[in-house]
Amino acid sequence: MNVGVPFPREGKRRVFILLVWLIGAGWVASLGMAAEPVSVRVLVVYHSLTGNTEKLAHAVAEGAQSVPGTTVDLRRVGEVTAEQLFTADAVIVGSPVYWSNMAGEVKTFFDNWQFRFGVYPEFKMRNKVGAAFATGGQVSSGKEVTLLTILAAMLGNQMIVVSGGGAFGASATTEGQSPGIDEMELQEARSLGQRVAQVTHMVKLGQQQMEKAESRTCCEHP
Repeated sequence: MNVGVPFPREGKRRVFILLVWLIGAGWVASLGMAAEPVSVRVLVVYHSLTGNTEKLAHAVAEGAQSVPGTTVDLRRVGEVTAEQLFTADAVIVGSPVYWSNMAGEVKTFFDNWQFRFGVYPEFKMRNKVGAAFATGGQVSSGKEVTLLTILAAMLGNQMIVVSGGGAFGASATTEGQSPGIDEMELQEARSLGQRVAQVTHMVKLGQQQMEKAESRTCCEHP
């Protein structure tokens, strides 16, 4: 027994790494044990006259539904009630491009958040996940502006906006050299729906963990 002999530097390094690994493994395991499966509800809302935006909406819904534990509610903007809006964990809004902007029906839908549903001053949509999709006749007909105005309305309500498929959401060109909606554009829409569902699960699980941590803190410090 070498009493008083300094522990080799390499040995110290190995012990340190082992301790870090054990602590980290225990922390991860505790998170895994604490984490419970969550279910989320994704509301896909759209306006469509010719059927193009409706077709893209179905692809978005299909992508969201592919994530386990996800329930999808697919509705036209005029059908949505306050209860359906406020009980959703995520809202994905789609619009055709009218004069380089969102359709008037979609704008009315957002206006109704306050004038019919009373979203303010409580910010009832706060921390819900939001995303957008759009269809337009030409390549540069205003799809990006439409996506951004939808996202701006969501940000104004303190929602968590995400992209997917494209930089600002999913979109499709329906006239000119690209008539209708092709498979690549449908896949872009599915990717958007899938990512929204995935992020919504993360957000809801994180919220549950925060609530549990706050509850423990309250119990420990009355």
